[in-house]
Amino acid sequence: MSAIDPPITQLHHFFRSVPLPCPYLDNEVERKLFTRLAQPDASALNSLLTRAGFRRSHDIIYKPVCPHCSACVPVRIAADRFAFSRSMRRIIRVNADLTATDRPAMATSEQFALFRRYQASRHGDSDMARMTESDYRDMIDEGGVDCRIVELRLNGGALVGAILADRLGDGVSAVYSFFDPTMPQRSLGTRLVLCLVEEVRRLHQPHVYLGYWIANSPKMRYKARFQPLEALQDGVWRDLPPD
Repeated sequence: MSAIDPPITQLHHFFRSVPLPCPYLDNEVERKLFTRLAQPDASALNSLLTRAGFRRSHDIIYKPVCPHCSACVPVRIAADRFAFSRSMRRIIRVNADLTATDRPAMATSEQFALFRRYQASRHGDSDMARMTESDYRDMIDEGGVDCRIVELRLNGGALVGAILADRLGDGVSAVYSFFDPTMPQRSLGTRLVLCLVEEVRRLHQPHVYLGYWIANSPKMRYKARFQPLEALQDGVWRDLPPD
């Protein structure tokens, strides 16, 4: 545990989910090991388990324990060694008219409207596309951890992107992002991740956790662009070679 994490004071019980079809790889079965985040040590437990390869969703923190597959690899950007590529510098220039605001995580109807447009365009057949505004508020508000949301606004006005991120003892963990799907030329998904890199560097912290990377999943391929990218393999964080 990082010295700046508060102590964990409660005994936590872990559970194993029932087998379900894998959402990323065909013909694979998914199982998860999970526990609930509960006050007063939710933030400390979130930090500790994220560094051990877990991922938060609502007030649950989990990791895959699939019976015949180990394709899900936890990854994090080494922000203290990160070098902006030429294409990333271009993305920052293209979005120079956007204002990024870091604020406490609080759901709004404006965010939900953008979330719905994003889901309809990118993930129309997913469970998230069927989320109600109440479901969305639960996603933002539940967990009891130190969570922030970075909003991107056009000239300080219209909301065009947002990323939910947990503050950890050694950086931040990207929980979920969404953005205006009618602006592909802006690469808003990449710009949101770069906002997190900029923030942890400002705070002199080393890591931006990106959840899981799967080599054969097109949905996960973008993560390998953020170099140096570290992967948790055999209990050790090591640099993941670029594609």
